[in-house]
Amino acid sequence: MEDERVEEPEEESRGGGIDNNPSSSSSSPHRKAHSYSLPPIGRSDVGTTPSIKRNALRKHSLDEDRISSNPFIFPSKNHHHHHHQPLQLGQFFTSDHLRHHNLPKPSPPRSSCSSSDSSIFADDDDSNNNTDSFSSSSSAIPEFVGSGGGRGIFKLPLRAAVHPNRPPSLELRPRPLRETQAGSFLRTVVCASGQIWAGQESGVRVWRIEDVYCKSEGFRSSKIGGDEEAAPFQESSHTSPTVCLVADGASRLVWSGHKDGKIRSWRMDLPAVGVVGSECVGGGVFREGLAWQAHRAPVLAMTMTSYGDLWSSSEGGVIKAWPWEAIDKSLSLSTEERHMAALLVERSYIDLGSQVTVGGASSLPASDVKYLLSDNSRAKVWSGGYQSFALWDARTKELLKVFGIDGQVDLRVDISSAQDTYAEDEMKIKIASSSKKEKSQGSMSFFQRSRNALMGAADAVRRVAAKGTIGDDYRRTESIAISVDGTIWTGGTYGTLVQWDGNGNRLQEFNHLRSSVQCLCTYGTRLWVGYISGTIQVLDLEGKLLGGWVAHSSPVIKMTVGGGYIFSLANHGGIRGWNLSSPGPLDIILRSELASKEMSYFKLENFKILAGTWNVGQERASHDSLISWLGSAASEACIVVVGLQEVEMGAGFLAMAAAKETVGLEGSANGQWWLDNIGKTLDEGKTFERIGSRQLAGLLIAIWARKNLRQNIGDVDAAAVPCGFGRAIGNKGAVGLRIRVYDRIMCFVNCHFAAHLEAVNRRNSDFDHVYRTMVFSRASNGLNASAGSSSAVQLLRSTNAAGAHSDDGRPELSEADMVIFLGDFNYRLHGISYDEARDFVSQRSFDWLREKDQLRAEMKAGKVFQGMREGHIKFPPTYKFERHQAGLSGYDSSEKRRIPAWCDRILYRDSRSVSVAECSLECPVVSSISQYNACMDVTDSDHKPVRCIFSVDIARVDESIRRQEFGKIVLSNEKVRSLLEEVGRVPETIVSTNNIILQNQDTLILRITNKGAKEKAMFEIICEGRSTMKEDGHASEHRARGSFGFPRWLEVTPAAGVIKPGQIVEVSVHHEDFHTLEEFVDGIPQNWWCEDTRDKEVMLLVNVTGSFSTEVKTHRIRVHHCFSSKTTRSDSRESSRRIQSNLLHRSDFRRIGSTSDVIDDFRALHSP
Repeated sequence: MEDERVEEPEEESRGGGIDNNPSSSSSSPHRKAHSYSLPPIGRSDVGTTPSIKRNALRKHSLDEDRISSNPFIFPSKNHHHHHHQPLQLGQFFTSDHLRHHNLPKPSPPRSSCSSSDSSIFADDDDSNNNTDSFSSSSSAIPEFVGSGGGRGIFKLPLRAAVHPNRPPSLELRPRPLRETQAGSFLRTVVCASGQIWAGQESGVRVWRIEDVYCKSEGFRSSKIGGDEEAAPFQESSHTSPTVCLVADGASRLVWSGHKDGKIRSWRMDLPAVGVVGSECVGGGVFREGLAWQAHRAPVLAMTMTSYGDLWSSSEGGVIKAWPWEAIDKSLSLSTEERHMAALLVERSYIDLGSQVTVGGASSLPASDVKYLLSDNSRAKVWSGGYQSFALWDARTKELLKVFGIDGQVDLRVDISSAQDTYAEDEMKIKIASSSKKEKSQGSMSFFQRSRNALMGAADAVRRVAAKGTIGDDYRRTESIAISVDGTIWTGGTYGTLVQWDGNGNRLQEFNHLRSSVQCLCTYGTRLWVGYISGTIQVLDLEGKLLGGWVAHSSPVIKMTVGGGYIFSLANHGGIRGWNLSSPGPLDIILRSELASKEMSYFKLENFKILAGTWNVGQERASHDSLISWLGSAASEACIVVVGLQEVEMGAGFLAMAAAKETVGLEGSANGQWWLDNIGKTLDEGKTFERIGSRQLAGLLIAIWARKNLRQNIGDVDAAAVPCGFGRAIGNKGAVGLRIRVYDRIMCFVNCHFAAHLEAVNRRNSDFDHVYRTMVFSRASNGLNASAGSSSAVQLLRSTNAAGAHSDDGRPELSEADMVIFLGDFNYRLHGISYDEARDFVSQRSFDWLREKDQLRAEMKAGKVFQGMREGHIKFPPTYKFERHQAGLSGYDSSEKRRIPAWCDRILYRDSRSVSVAECSLECPVVSSISQYNACMDVTDSDHKPVRCIFSVDIARVDESIRRQEFGKIVLSNEKVRSLLEEVGRVPETIVSTNNIILQNQDTLILRITNKGAKEKAMFEIICEGRSTMKEDGHASEHRARGSFGFPRWLEVTPAAGVIKPGQIVEVSVHHEDFHTLEEFVDGIPQNWWCEDTRDKEVMLLVNVTGSFSTEVKTHRIRVHHCFSSKTTRSDSRESSRRIQSNLLHRSDFRRIGSTSDVIDDFRALHSP
């Protein structure tokens, strides 16, 4: 969307929106008045009356006209404006200024991070603050706030209990931390029969839709890392990574295609999962059923055709069809015969590529077949890759058409004429070679693959030469879907959507968002489009945009419909369910009701962050210096962030570092020494764990976290921005780390800006460049090779690396809930001499010196660090000193006599838009400074190390509880139930007959009438089962084919479609002479099955739904096929006469035409 992007940690959604009501601070619930003088409150201390007032305010704000009038259709850029009074520039906020006088004295919540295990650290006056008192007035430091915050790129990200700019969602699986997902990332999802199946890197997992509103606690799945708050699910035994899934409701199976080339089946009928008392019942690991080696390479796509066959594709243009007859036979074998069953299916395949290889030349492109789509309406199958498609007949498996993404038919081979010439010779070769197929087929396949690869390469060259551009690479197809009206939709790069008819003719092209399409999904009269930006858009079947919203903070890679929801899977593994009618009136009610339940799922966490910066001047510090700087202060911290400058310098090193950055390498021996020794100081491995680091030339940043907090920290990304020598060399610049803590985004940036007294504007420019261009990613992302990370992160970079950036151009730092800048900013003291500065320092007259501080002056003018905060400076200037000379007499005494300055600083920005703001889901991160000082006794460098301790409150959502509350609203709220019933209404329909007799390739017309006056009706015809007639005239038991497919002798066209109100659709029911079937072994026809001359019967189901309904109304149609040689028997004539009495007269049978507007002729018809 072109509007302002609303993004949040997935969090994120957990929050959205800052309370813009200026009176909210006085009427909000008493979780914590963030006054720096009051400790935070636990949930048990919240008063009921204030809570009611606050909920009322939020409900009012969410029901404003700008939201109720469909806010999901491109909200205006000024949609989120702040009503708070701006901060007074240059003002220091003390505990008296920040106290909220309307609040009773609260008791503190239980800390989420304990430091009781830090006995190794020495105690001093600065380390006696315990967790209970870290927010007390005695430890809060007044802060200076820079001008210019809250607008433009410095505008705070939108957070709220329920996001106001997107529909409320069912959080099936909250976004997991990336570090917990190594080897188990989700890659695809499909719904079937009240279940949601997901394919992951280690197998499959399944949710039962009836369990999605259950609390996670107590189930086995809640003990899996990253899924503590996910809805209860079950996991399979370990397998090769799952690439694709297909659900077969008829057989109650889910088929999965895997990276190892195998296809596996999984039973839908799994034991129910529950919790009895404190014990989990059921929910254990389940195992695969039938499995076989389908391809030598990964199975890239699968589909089940309208005749029940399973098709699969792989690399190099390989497409195989697995006949249902062989699969059905294998499924009927016992467990002891599993190996025989697998072998039976494995050898039954039909190699469709060889079917269209004529004279050694293949009619198919040699590129990977990424997509397979069954058009059940016309009994066709689409296959395709990034640049081309092929159209097949699902019944005969004949190749009908090959064409490109521009719709141009590929005429390289005239299939129909060439196949007749070579078919007989080709068959003889295949049969003759079957006895020694292993050796001969192996060599043939090698040469054939080589030939196909060469032809594919030549074809690519030909296309490029013809077009004179490589533009096809940027127009490739990324997804394909079919709508109920029979049109095909494809999505590509740069947001291109193309509509095709069922014959492969290009109809229209649309582009509603300049972002790559990742997935498509259709249901009823709607099309959902998932983009790489995390956006979902909703279109009607004419391509008109109905709405859109930012659904996830990473690409939407798959969508599926089930249980009244469309579920979207994001690249980071989170799954959300959106109501099928969204955006619409239902969303407004759900949002209001869910927001009113906020206090039930609101959680408050608190901990301390120790941030330290030091320009080490290429020196290595002593152990005592590290203890003085970090060791004592770390005893009360849960997270330690260290930024170093000038770890290593010199022209040769800088040049080598720049060269290494271009190939994604970073780090140095000196850098590793610092990491190791700081780790020893922090007792790394026992008390702390390093979670990430990044080095750019002489800049180094690293983060350590207490081990008891580590499970709540993850998604560690790194970034680097050089600012030296034309923005290319890292002697000046910044390195950053981004982490997610309790689902909130925190960024830490270590900077080293331009030196010299007069270079103020250059320093301002360095900050602006860093803030605007810092992009966090992993080294595998070739677009930003310089954005690496530590070894702790690099193992995860090759996985789940795709990401997205803000569509509105906002910097990534703008999307963080808290940002801490630290480093040698190099701002000096102006308008003062060296001697004057020394005198004021010796007299500790820091108030007067601060008036000469360049950084404070520039921040007050809104030229740098806009809207950021810094603690009151009460320590001497930290630059420049003589090395190894203690005391204030150690300031620079060389000829240059550099004026002392506060070059080394630590600033931050949290979620507050005003100075007084409580920690809430609207303002999820609120911090204060409990300590800000320099270690003046450290003499290893010409700079003194600086440290700052932040007391941080984080508001988060317990997704398990919120999902329960969501379920209660959906299931019991009368307004919601009424709206769901209204949008889920199924129009009344009738069919022209419930009995059909076919013989001698008859074609009959079945008419379906929509008697509704307003709503469209969607119909789908499937085969519930087939049977053969016994000698006694009775039918055998009905058995369904795969995916409720038709028998091969029956053609039903169209088998799906849309019926407008008051109109009639005509369906052709045709008998095809298809009594014989070739049996294939290893792709070669071996013999022919005998002709079946028995009468047959099938039961067709006409399933009718509404536009948004999951309720189905069904008509049953009995189709009886009489074999022609039996029609002369008298008993057959009598039977025929009885059945025909329920049919339309033969004069009414005509060729299928378009939908009729005339309903008068069928007023007498009634539903069976």
